[in-house]
Amino acid sequence: MAADETPVRPRRGPSMADVARLAGVSGQTVSRVANDRHNVDAATRDRVLAAMREVGYRPNNAARALRNGQFRSIGVIVFELSSVGNTRTLDAIAAAATMTGYAVNLLPVLDATQGAVSNAFTRLGEQAVDGVIILIEAHMLDEAEVLLPEGLPVVVVDSSARYDYPIVDNDQAQGARLATEHLLDLGHRTVWHLGGPPSSFAASRRRRSWEKTLTDRGCPVPPVLVGDWSAGSGYEAGKQLAADPDVTAVFAANDQMALGLLRALHEAGRAVPADISVVGFDDVEEAAHYWPPLTTVRQKFAEVGRLSVDALISEIQAGEHHHQPVSVPTELVSRGSTAPPR
Repeated sequence: MAADETPVRPRRGPSMADVARLAGVSGQTVSRVANDRHNVDAATRDRVLAAMREVGYRPNNAARALRNGQFRSIGVIVFELSSVGNTRTLDAIAAAATMTGYAVNLLPVLDATQGAVSNAFTRLGEQAVDGVIILIEAHMLDEAEVLLPEGLPVVVVDSSARYDYPIVDNDQAQGARLATEHLLDLGHRTVWHLGGPPSSFAASRRRRSWEKTLTDRGCPVPPVLVGDWSAGSGYEAGKQLAADPDVTAVFAANDQMALGLLRALHEAGRAVPADISVVGFDDVEEAAHYWPPLTTVRQKFAEVGRLSVDALISEIQAGEHHHQPVSVPTELVSRGSTAPPR
Protein backbone atom coordinates (compact mmCIF):
# COMPACT_ATOMS: atom_id res chain seq x y z
CA MET A 1 0.00 0.00 0.00
CA ALA A 2 1.35 3.43 -0.91
CA ALA A 3 1.97 5.91 1.91
CA ASP A 4 -0.78 8.24 0.73
CA GLU A 5 -3.41 5.51 0.36
CA THR A 6 -6.14 5.37 2.95
CA PRO A 7 -6.95 1.85 4.16
CA VAL A 8 -10.39 0.69 3.13
CA ARG A 9 -12.44 -0.41 6.09
CA PRO A 10 -15.05 -3.11 5.60
CA ARG A 11 -18.55 -1.75 5.35
CA ARG A 12 -20.42 -2.18 8.61
CA GLY A 13 -23.81 -3.85 8.31
CA PRO A 14 -26.90 -2.43 10.00
CA SER A 15 -26.73 -2.78 13.76
CA MET A 16 -29.20 -3.10 16.61
CA ALA A 17 -28.53 0.55 17.40
CA ASP A 18 -29.65 1.53 13.89
CA VAL A 19 -32.90 -0.36 14.42
CA ALA A 20 -33.45 1.23 17.84
CA ARG A 21 -32.84 4.72 16.45
CA LEU A 22 -35.30 4.24 13.58
CA ALA A 23 -37.98 2.61 15.74
CA GLY A 24 -37.58 5.12 18.54
CA VAL A 25 -37.00 2.45 21.20
CA SER A 26 -34.13 1.33 23.39
CA GLY A 27 -31.53 -1.20 22.31
CA GLN A 28 -32.85 -3.49 25.03
CA THR A 29 -36.29 -3.50 23.39
CA VAL A 30 -34.75 -4.38 20.02
CA SER A 31 -32.86 -7.21 21.73
CA ARG A 32 -36.07 -8.54 23.23
CA VAL A 33 -37.77 -8.58 19.83
CA ALA A 34 -34.73 -10.17 18.16
CA ASN A 35 -34.70 -12.93 20.78
CA ASP A 36 -38.47 -13.49 20.48
CA ARG A 37 -39.17 -12.48 24.07
CA HIS A 38 -42.78 -11.99 25.06
CA ASN A 39 -42.43 -8.88 27.26
CA VAL A 40 -42.90 -6.45 24.35
CA ASP A 41 -46.34 -5.13 23.41
CA ALA A 42 -47.63 -5.93 19.92
CA ALA A 43 -47.48 -2.38 18.54
CA THR A 44 -43.86 -1.90 19.65
CA ARG A 45 -42.89 -5.31 18.27
CA ASP A 46 -44.40 -4.47 14.88
CA ARG A 47 -42.56 -1.13 14.82
CA VAL A 48 -39.24 -2.80 15.63
CA LEU A 49 -39.76 -5.52 13.02
CA ALA A 50 -40.61 -2.87 10.42
CA ALA A 51 -37.41 -1.00 11.31
CA MET A 52 -35.40 -4.23 10.99
CA ARG A 53 -36.76 -4.75 7.50
CA GLU A 54 -36.14 -1.15 6.48
CA VAL A 55 -32.48 -1.07 7.53
CA GLY A 56 -31.87 -4.70 6.52
CA TYR A 57 -30.97 -5.90 10.01
CA ARG A 58 -30.90 -9.64 10.65
CA PRO A 59 -30.39 -11.05 14.16
CA ASN A 60 -27.28 -13.16 14.60
CA ASN A 61 -28.81 -16.58 15.16
CA ALA A 62 -25.58 -18.18 16.30
CA ALA A 63 -25.00 -15.51 18.91
CA ARG A 64 -28.60 -15.70 20.01
CA ALA A 65 -28.30 -19.48 20.41
CA LEU A 66 -25.27 -19.02 22.66
CA ARG A 67 -27.24 -16.58 24.81
CA ASN A 68 -30.47 -18.51 25.20
CA GLY A 69 -29.31 -22.08 24.56
CA GLN A 70 -31.59 -22.65 21.55
CA PHE A 71 -30.79 -22.76 17.84
CA ARG A 72 -34.42 -22.61 16.60
CA SER A 73 -33.72 -25.67 14.50
CA ILE A 74 -35.02 -29.24 14.58
CA GLY A 75 -33.65 -32.35 12.93
CA VAL A 76 -35.70 -34.99 11.11
CA ILE A 77 -34.30 -38.50 10.69
CA VAL A 78 -36.19 -40.52 8.08
CA PHE A 79 -35.63 -44.06 6.83
CA GLU A 80 -37.55 -44.05 3.56
CA LEU A 81 -38.20 -40.86 1.62
CA SER A 82 -40.15 -42.63 -1.13
CA SER A 83 -43.08 -43.75 1.03
CA VAL A 84 -46.32 -41.79 0.72
CA GLY A 85 -46.75 -41.48 4.48
CA ASN A 86 -43.24 -40.19 5.11
CA THR A 87 -43.39 -37.71 2.25
CA ARG A 88 -46.71 -36.24 3.38
CA THR A 89 -45.69 -36.22 7.04
CA LEU A 90 -42.40 -34.49 6.19
CA ASP A 91 -44.29 -31.83 4.27
CA ALA A 92 -46.50 -31.19 7.29
CA ILE A 93 -43.50 -31.13 9.65
CA ALA A 94 -41.74 -28.54 7.49
CA ALA A 95 -44.86 -26.36 7.33
CA ALA A 96 -45.52 -26.57 11.08
CA ALA A 97 -41.88 -25.89 11.96
CA THR A 98 -41.77 -22.86 9.67
CA MET A 99 -44.95 -21.46 11.23
CA THR A 100 -43.32 -21.65 14.67
CA GLY A 101 -40.03 -20.11 13.55
CA TYR A 102 -37.94 -23.30 13.43
CA ALA A 103 -35.70 -24.45 10.60
CA VAL A 104 -35.65 -28.13 9.60
CA ASN A 105 -32.53 -30.21 8.94
CA LEU A 106 -33.42 -33.42 7.08
CA LEU A 107 -31.19 -36.47 7.40
CA PRO A 108 -32.14 -39.66 5.51
CA VAL A 109 -30.87 -42.95 7.00
CA LEU A 110 -30.14 -45.74 4.53
CA ASP A 111 -29.96 -48.59 7.05
CA ALA A 112 -32.05 -48.84 10.22
CA THR A 113 -29.20 -50.03 12.41
CA GLN A 114 -27.60 -48.79 15.61
CA GLY A 115 -24.59 -47.47 13.71
CA ALA A 116 -26.64 -45.62 11.11
CA VAL A 117 -29.01 -44.07 13.65
CA SER A 118 -26.17 -43.11 16.01
CA ASN A 119 -24.31 -41.54 13.10
CA ALA A 120 -27.41 -39.57 12.15
CA PHE A 121 -27.70 -38.18 15.68
CA THR A 122 -24.00 -37.27 15.64
CA ARG A 123 -24.35 -35.42 12.34
CA LEU A 124 -27.43 -33.57 13.57
CA GLY A 125 -25.56 -32.66 16.73
CA GLU A 126 -22.87 -31.07 14.59
CA GLN A 127 -25.60 -29.02 12.87
CA ALA A 128 -26.77 -27.71 16.27
CA VAL A 129 -30.43 -28.72 16.50
CA ASP A 130 -32.67 -28.30 19.52
CA GLY A 131 -34.50 -31.61 19.08
CA VAL A 132 -35.16 -34.47 16.67
CA ILE A 133 -38.20 -36.09 15.06
CA ILE A 134 -37.67 -39.71 13.96
CA LEU A 135 -39.70 -41.19 11.08
CA ILE A 136 -38.31 -44.71 11.35
CA GLU A 137 -40.70 -47.53 12.09
CA ALA A 138 -39.73 -49.14 15.38
CA HIS A 139 -40.02 -52.68 14.00
CA MET A 140 -37.25 -51.77 11.58
CA LEU A 141 -34.95 -51.16 14.54
CA ASP A 142 -33.53 -53.86 16.77
CA GLU A 143 -34.43 -52.34 20.11
CA ALA A 144 -31.87 -54.55 21.84
CA GLU A 145 -29.21 -52.68 19.88
CA VAL A 146 -30.53 -49.22 19.08
CA LEU A 147 -30.12 -46.68 21.87
CA LEU A 148 -31.29 -43.11 21.42
CA PRO A 149 -29.16 -40.40 23.06
CA GLU A 150 -30.19 -38.95 26.38
CA GLY A 151 -30.62 -35.23 26.96
CA LEU A 152 -31.88 -34.38 23.48
CA PRO A 153 -35.64 -33.89 22.97
CA VAL A 154 -36.94 -36.62 20.66
CA VAL A 155 -40.35 -37.43 19.18
CA VAL A 156 -40.98 -40.71 17.33
CA VAL A 157 -43.53 -40.87 14.51
CA ASP A 158 -45.11 -44.20 13.48
CA SER A 159 -43.63 -46.30 16.25
CA SER A 160 -44.45 -49.28 18.45
CA ALA A 161 -44.55 -46.90 21.43
CA ARG A 162 -41.95 -48.95 23.27
CA TYR A 163 -39.43 -46.14 23.40
CA ASP A 164 -39.43 -43.73 26.31
CA TYR A 165 -40.22 -40.75 24.10
CA PRO A 166 -43.38 -39.00 22.89
CA ILE A 167 -45.09 -41.05 20.18
CA VAL A 168 -47.33 -39.62 17.44
CA ASP A 169 -49.06 -41.89 14.94
CA ASN A 170 -52.23 -42.53 12.98
CA ASP A 171 -54.44 -45.13 14.67
CA GLN A 172 -53.41 -48.10 12.55
CA ALA A 173 -55.56 -50.62 14.41
CA GLN A 174 -58.68 -48.48 14.15
CA GLY A 175 -58.17 -48.01 10.42
CA ALA A 176 -57.82 -51.74 9.74
CA ARG A 177 -60.89 -52.44 11.86
CA LEU A 178 -62.91 -49.87 9.90
CA ALA A 179 -61.85 -51.44 6.60
CA THR A 180 -62.65 -54.98 7.70
CA GLU A 181 -65.96 -54.08 9.34
CA HIS A 182 -67.04 -52.17 6.23
CA LEU A 183 -66.66 -55.28 4.09
CA LEU A 184 -68.31 -57.57 6.63
CA ASP A 185 -71.21 -55.15 7.07
CA LEU A 186 -71.80 -55.31 3.30
CA GLY A 187 -72.45 -59.03 3.74
CA HIS A 188 -69.15 -60.67 2.80
CA ARG A 189 -68.54 -63.96 4.65
CA THR A 190 -64.92 -63.06 5.33
CA VAL A 191 -62.19 -60.64 4.21
CA TRP A 192 -58.83 -61.57 2.70
CA HIS A 193 -55.81 -59.46 3.55
CA LEU A 194 -52.94 -58.26 1.38
CA GLY A 195 -50.45 -57.17 4.04
CA GLY A 196 -47.31 -55.05 4.04
CA PRO A 197 -43.79 -56.29 4.86
CA PRO A 198 -43.38 -58.06 8.23
CA SER A 199 -40.63 -55.60 9.25
CA SER A 200 -43.15 -52.74 9.22
CA PHE A 201 -44.84 -51.75 12.48
CA ALA A 202 -47.78 -50.22 10.63
CA ALA A 203 -48.29 -53.36 8.53
CA SER A 204 -48.19 -55.56 11.64
CA ARG A 205 -50.73 -53.40 13.46
CA ARG A 206 -53.07 -53.47 10.48
CA ARG A 207 -52.75 -57.25 10.09
CA ARG A 208 -53.40 -57.95 13.79
CA SER A 209 -56.43 -55.66 13.83
CA TRP A 210 -57.85 -57.29 10.67
CA GLU A 211 -57.43 -60.73 12.24
CA LYS A 212 -58.97 -59.66 15.55
CA THR A 213 -61.96 -58.10 13.83
CA LEU A 214 -62.66 -61.31 11.91
CA THR A 215 -62.25 -63.41 15.05
CA ASP A 216 -64.50 -61.15 17.11
CA ARG A 217 -67.20 -61.45 14.44
CA GLY A 218 -66.84 -65.25 14.24
CA CYS A 219 -65.59 -65.14 10.65
CA PRO A 220 -62.99 -67.43 9.03
CA VAL A 221 -59.44 -65.98 8.97
CA PRO A 222 -57.87 -66.60 5.54
CA PRO A 223 -54.08 -66.84 5.08
CA VAL A 224 -52.33 -63.48 4.63
CA LEU A 225 -50.66 -62.59 1.36
CA VAL A 226 -47.61 -60.37 1.89
CA GLY A 227 -46.46 -57.53 -0.35
CA ASP A 228 -43.76 -54.86 -0.11
CA TRP A 229 -46.04 -51.77 -0.40
CA SER A 230 -45.51 -51.58 -4.18
CA ALA A 231 -48.17 -51.86 -6.89
CA GLY A 232 -46.08 -54.64 -8.43
CA SER A 233 -46.36 -56.78 -5.32
CA GLY A 234 -50.09 -56.08 -5.21
CA TYR A 235 -50.37 -57.27 -8.79
CA GLU A 236 -48.56 -60.55 -8.06
CA ALA A 237 -50.72 -61.21 -5.00
CA GLY A 238 -53.80 -60.19 -7.00
CA LYS A 239 -53.19 -62.95 -9.54
CA GLN A 240 -53.42 -65.51 -6.73
CA LEU A 241 -56.54 -63.93 -5.26
CA ALA A 242 -58.23 -63.65 -8.66
CA ALA A 243 -57.79 -67.40 -9.22
CA ASP A 244 -59.68 -68.29 -6.03
CA PRO A 245 -63.48 -68.25 -6.55
CA ASP A 246 -64.05 -68.06 -2.77
CA VAL A 247 -62.49 -64.59 -2.59
CA THR A 248 -65.16 -61.86 -2.56
CA ALA A 249 -63.51 -59.13 -0.44
CA VAL A 250 -59.91 -57.97 0.03
CA PHE A 251 -58.41 -55.42 2.41
CA ALA A 252 -55.05 -54.19 1.04
CA ALA A 253 -52.66 -52.62 3.55
CA ASN A 254 -51.98 -49.63 1.29
CA ASP A 255 -53.37 -47.98 -1.82
CA GLN A 256 -50.40 -48.81 -4.07
CA MET A 257 -50.83 -52.55 -3.51
CA ALA A 258 -54.56 -52.09 -4.02
CA LEU A 259 -53.80 -50.54 -7.42
CA GLY A 260 -51.83 -53.60 -8.52
CA LEU A 261 -54.54 -55.84 -7.12
CA LEU A 262 -57.20 -54.04 -9.19
CA ARG A 263 -55.17 -54.58 -12.36
CA ALA A 264 -54.81 -58.30 -11.67
CA LEU A 265 -58.53 -58.66 -11.01
CA HIS A 266 -59.42 -56.78 -14.21
CA GLU A 267 -57.08 -58.95 -16.29
CA ALA A 268 -58.59 -62.12 -14.79
CA GLY A 269 -62.10 -60.96 -15.63
CA ARG A 270 -63.10 -60.57 -11.96
CA ALA A 271 -65.30 -57.46 -11.85
CA VAL A 272 -64.79 -54.92 -9.05
CA PRO A 273 -66.92 -54.61 -7.02
CA ALA A 274 -69.46 -57.01 -8.57
CA ASP A 275 -67.24 -60.08 -8.04
CA ILE A 276 -64.65 -58.81 -5.54
CA SER A 277 -64.72 -55.73 -3.30
CA VAL A 278 -61.42 -53.98 -2.52
CA VAL A 279 -60.47 -51.59 0.29
CA GLY A 280 -57.08 -49.82 0.49
CA PHE A 281 -55.29 -47.82 3.16
CA ASP A 282 -53.80 -44.26 3.11
CA ASP A 283 -56.12 -42.39 0.74
CA VAL A 284 -53.47 -41.18 -1.67
CA GLU A 285 -54.53 -38.33 -3.94
CA GLU A 286 -54.94 -40.69 -6.89
CA ALA A 287 -57.23 -43.13 -5.02
CA ALA A 288 -60.37 -41.29 -6.10
CA HIS A 289 -59.26 -41.75 -9.74
CA TYR A 290 -58.52 -45.50 -9.67
CA TRP A 291 -60.92 -47.66 -11.67
CA PRO A 292 -63.21 -48.08 -9.90
CA PRO A 293 -62.58 -45.24 -7.41
CA LEU A 294 -60.99 -46.86 -4.37
CA THR A 295 -62.70 -47.25 -1.02
CA THR A 296 -59.88 -46.70 1.45
CA VAL A 297 -58.84 -45.66 4.95
CA ARG A 298 -57.69 -42.05 5.17
CA GLN A 299 -54.60 -41.42 7.29
CA LYS A 300 -54.24 -37.83 8.50
CA PHE A 301 -50.56 -37.30 7.79
CA ALA A 302 -50.79 -33.52 8.05
CA GLU A 303 -52.19 -33.82 11.56
CA VAL A 304 -49.46 -36.27 12.56
CA GLY A 305 -46.77 -33.91 11.26
CA ARG A 306 -48.24 -30.92 13.05
CA LEU A 307 -48.69 -32.76 16.35
CA SER A 308 -45.15 -34.17 16.22
CA VAL A 309 -43.73 -30.64 15.87
CA ASP A 310 -45.98 -29.42 18.70
CA ALA A 311 -44.80 -32.26 20.94
CA LEU A 312 -41.13 -31.64 20.15
CA ILE A 313 -41.29 -27.88 20.72
CA SER A 314 -43.14 -28.52 23.98
CA GLU A 315 -40.26 -30.76 25.06
CA ILE A 316 -37.67 -28.22 23.97
CA GLN A 317 -39.32 -25.38 25.85
CA ALA A 318 -40.30 -27.36 28.96
CA GLY A 319 -37.02 -29.25 29.21
CA GLU A 320 -38.82 -32.47 30.12
CA HIS A 321 -40.36 -35.50 28.43
CA HIS A 322 -44.10 -36.06 28.04
CA HIS A 323 -44.53 -39.74 27.27
CA GLN A 324 -48.25 -39.97 26.60
CA PRO A 325 -48.68 -41.36 23.05
CA VAL A 326 -50.81 -39.34 20.62
CA SER A 327 -53.05 -41.43 18.34
CA VAL A 328 -54.71 -39.64 15.42
CA PRO A 329 -58.05 -41.19 14.35
CA THR A 330 -58.38 -42.53 10.80
CA GLU A 331 -61.45 -42.33 8.56
CA LEU A 332 -63.06 -44.75 6.10
CA VAL A 333 -63.70 -43.15 2.71
CA SER A 334 -66.34 -45.13 0.81
CA ARG A 335 -66.10 -45.08 -3.00
CA GLY A 336 -66.92 -47.39 -5.87
CA SER A 337 -64.67 -50.41 -5.22
CA THR A 338 -66.91 -52.03 -2.58
CA ALA A 339 -70.42 -53.48 -2.74
CA PRO A 340 -72.49 -56.35 -1.28
CA PRO A 341 -71.58 -59.80 -2.65
CA ARG A 342 -73.70 -61.21 -5.48
